[in-house]
Amino acid sequence: MSIGATWAGTHTFGAAELIDARSIPEVQDAVAGADGPVRALGTRHSFNDLADSAGRLVTVTGIPAEPEVDESTRTVTVGAGTRYGELAVWLEARGWALHNMGSLPHISVAGAVATGTHGSGLANGCLSDAVAGLSYVNAAGELAYARRGDEGFAGLVVGLGAYGIVVRVTLDIQPTYRVRQDVYRGLSWEAALGDLRGIMGAGYSVSLFTMWDEPTIQQAWRKTRIGVGEDPQDGWQGARFETAAESGLVDVPPANLTVKGGVPGPWLERLPHFRLDQTPSNGDEIQTEYFVAIDDGADALRAVRELGPEIAPHLLVSELRTIAADELWLSGAYGRDTLAIHFTWRNSPAAVAALTPRIERALAPFGARPHWGKVNTMTAERIAAVTPRLADARAQFESLDPAGRFANDHLRRLGIRL
Repeated sequence: MSIGATWAGTHTFGAAELIDARSIPEVQDAVAGADGPVRALGTRHSFNDLADSAGRLVTVTGIPAEPEVDESTRTVTVGAGTRYGELAVWLEARGWALHNMGSLPHISVAGAVATGTHGSGLANGCLSDAVAGLSYVNAAGELAYARRGDEGFAGLVVGLGAYGIVVRVTLDIQPTYRVRQDVYRGLSWEAALGDLRGIMGAGYSVSLFTMWDEPTIQQAWRKTRIGVGEDPQDGWQGARFETAAESGLVDVPPANLTVKGGVPGPWLERLPHFRLDQTPSNGDEIQTEYFVAIDDGADALRAVRELGPEIAPHLLVSELRTIAADELWLSGAYGRDTLAIHFTWRNSPAAVAALTPRIERALAPFGARPHWGKVNTMTAERIAAVTPRLADARAQFESLDPAGRFANDHLRRLGIRL
């Protein structure tokens, strides 16, 4: 039986079977009845073999979302396989919002949370930071619960599917809000590197797009909350407003992108870069991403720029974003305000395989951490050196799953499971 591949086709799954669960009891039966290892499969937005298994895959995307809002705690509990964009529409209709969104609204809640996926904003934690509770099927096929404040909870949120199959997630919410999106062209590298915190903190969510070999930064996207410093600044930092003729990203039709040009709109239609009803990103691509402390960000960017002429021919675009520090053990932003350095590559595996080690060497002096769901070549030893709580997370996973039901080759290569 062919299970298929990841969303962008970067990994073909090798598991023996796929169970398309339609209820939580079906997940329990799939785990309890498995003869060998089991892994959860979401919307397939990882770019490596993180979600694969030598045995059985169980997808929870077919389980009804059934969102439930608790107004007293300002939280929503929802099915783990629900796409963020679908949850956002449901919340907006009831006057509620999430603190942030990833660039793609197409990703599943549990998959994004488990890998530490993020949006942008110096004051905004990654998507995982909003998690207040988890319901998961453990190695015995039983339904288990973990809540914020429980011992070890910070090690379970960005859990990489290493201890069970998450079936429902509880997230913090807030009253709905509106956002405008202004795009600037021609921001100089000197301005960006001279005050990186200031540039990245100039809106609720700021993204910089670059090809690395350009004399100026290709685009700066400022997403500001209405009522919170949203006045546009023509000539901001020497950059100018984007014209309608320039709108778009490399190889991405403008119609696939959320509304820009300073037009106010609901948070869910401005914080993501891509529309829920359109093709996300480019599709025919490979992605890598690394996290460094924002205070090391300017020097880290200078180091990558040295490779710019070699990177650019194989790149669709790079995006720079920020993430507020958190205390989640396996989060890329653990313990430090973070600059995320993202590469969306053309589908050229040989070129990417040659360039990623060189980028990693350039970023090594800055303690760069990898995005768990994207392509990298970092060794277990190097990952352990830059992930302070990795050993604690591994010990907790081994305690919860001593037989290794939820382990796989990928997690063993990283040193996250034994």
